[in-house]
Amino acid sequence: MFYFENDILKSDFLEGVEHFFTTRNFKESLECIMPEQTHSDHVEFVDERTQYPDTDGLIITKSHQKIRLKFADCTPLIFYNHKTNIGAVAHAGWRGTAQKIGVKTLQKMGGNPQDTIVVIGPAIGLCCYEVSEDVKNKLLQTVNNTTGLYNNNNVDLKSINARQLQEIGVEKIDICPYCTSCNNDLFYSYRKENGTMQRHFAVLQLP
Repeated sequence: MFYFENDILKSDFLEGVEHFFTTRNFKESLECIMPEQTHSDHVEFVDERTQYPDTDGLIITKSHQKIRLKFADCTPLIFYNHKTNIGAVAHAGWRGTAQKIGVKTLQKMGGNPQDTIVVIGPAIGLCCYEVSEDVKNKLLQTVNNTTGLYNNNNVDLKSINARQLQEIGVEKIDICPYCTSCNNDLFYSYRKENGTMQRHFAVLQLP
């Protein structure tokens, strides 16, 4: 279940692990690693580098490492394996979702999918996300069971990412109910705001 704490949103699935999604009211500076996102399916381990070009997923393996990725309608995915203490954040727009970046992130993390908790943050919802027939087909081809994932040419990016992960064995997934377009007073929306350059963030720090 998701809950607000001042100007951030958290999931009780990850109690004890520092994680949050910022809202548009969040004003603090964030000192943590952030990649150069390009809607790719490229996932990297964080090491001694300070830059991660063309990267839409980061994996952290050391205590107190902290990462953030930026969003404005695309789907934020936070991963945490409590047995290995390895975590990740991935950026899944329609291109990343079609390339199964969530599955690729989890596979690169290693470990048993059943030991991994996934928190899916605020993103544009089925209610507001209309796409072309071609994009819809590309997204639905990534799962075996498409039930409930679309309505005419509207698709549910959050649930498609969840379904991809469920089909490889992930059992603990918390899906944020907030649509960034409907709740534009809380979050930035690329579509609602006609291509805004403003972004909110998904943040994870390992214990």
